[in-house]
Amino acid sequence: MTVDVWIPDNTRPEHRALLPPAGVVHEVPADGQLPERLGAGQFLVAGFSLERITDVIPRLDGLRVIQTLSAGVDRLVDKVPPGVTLCDASGVHDVSVSEWVVMSILASLHDLPAHLDAQRRATWAEPSAEADDLEGASVLILGYGSIGRAVEARLAPFGAKFLRVAMHPRDGVASATELPDLLPRADVVVVLLPLTQATRGLVDASFLSKMRPGALLVNAARGPLVDTDDLLAALRAGRIRAALDVTDPEPLPDGHPLWSAPGILITPHVGGWVRKRLDRSWRLVADQVGRFSRGEPLRNVVVDGY
Repeated sequence: MTVDVWIPDNTRPEHRALLPPAGVVHEVPADGQLPERLGAGQFLVAGFSLERITDVIPRLDGLRVIQTLSAGVDRLVDKVPPGVTLCDASGVHDVSVSEWVVMSILASLHDLPAHLDAQRRATWAEPSAEADDLEGASVLILGYGSIGRAVEARLAPFGAKFLRVAMHPRDGVASATELPDLLPRADVVVVLLPLTQATRGLVDASFLSKMRPGALLVNAARGPLVDTDDLLAALRAGRIRAALDVTDPEPLPDGHPLWSAPGILITPHVGGWVRKRLDRSWRLVADQVGRFSRGEPLRNVVVDGY
């Protein structure tokens, strides 16, 4: 079956070349007024501009599949019309996000931000406290999907132990209802959950109060999973530390109190921002277009928001 595929107009030539011959390629212009009807389009590749994609969706005839380039679909899932299948980019960002998690854990445990501050001041500053390491540390992975498995694989050689938790439990993976018993056992809590109505604000004052004193909270998922005011209170009280690649609000405004909170490391949502991300994304897109053209099951179909 020939498939009309709509892709962002800034897609690189080498990525267009990956698309199978069964795909007739059309471009979604990045800006400007769109015509009332764009024409046939069974397969839409959603770039990173939500506003543009939501404008394109109702203008395509026969739309059947929307494939995102991001693992998270919280900003798009409610915009998908009935009868249209939404697929995410699960697996594409496993390497980069899991590496960010490892980097942030090591930097936080070894107090790298303080050492960098001293370097900028050209000062040899003796540490005020001993650092921690990962040998024998308990790492709770909250949201044990493909990225969670990648995090575990990278942390295991450091000698860490793991507590696996997901919204849908299975063998070896506990339910989120067990968090009150598991959180006090964790030295590090890594949040990798999708953002849904059930998970929004899950990391609140009650959650944080159950974490082990001095434990590290790492959020590489979505900012609104964590209640910002409650996190600030826990940081200011010196109960926990935190490493965040995502915040609520995001972007985090200049002068926001999170910037200057004690024991925190913040990066501007860069966990997946690596050179190879688009190569991986478009290999997935090409595979999905091929599957759709052959009537085969699609990968990464979004159900119940993720």
